[in-house]
Amino acid sequence: MREKSVRTDLLLDFYGNLLTPKMRRTCESYYNDDLTLAEIAEAEGISRQGVHDTVKRAEKQLEEYEEKLGLLALFEKQQAKAKTALAHLNSGDTGKAAKELEELIEEM
Repeated sequence: MREKSVRTDLLLDFYGNLLTPKMRRTCESYYNDDLTLAEIAEAEGISRQGVHDTVKRAEKQLEEYEEKLGLLALFEKQQAKAKTALAHLNSGDTGKAAKELEELIEEM
């Protein structure tokens, strides 16, 4: 469950502005502010089930954006290259680190 929460949080960072204001606000309250469905429902003046449905619709929409645009996948790939370059630097292999960084820059 926590892994999905982290993924959804990242998707919100990348695509949150593409959601409706209500979806974005609800998801930010749920994922970023760690409010319960009941707390969000009270603040929004809707039912707990309404909040649940909004969160699920938003999650689906975020996954569809990722499927089409792939920004999170690209970010994760670039992050992995940066970590590899750092590991090479820490081990003293500056040649491999430079190669990884060059590849990373080309991708950007």
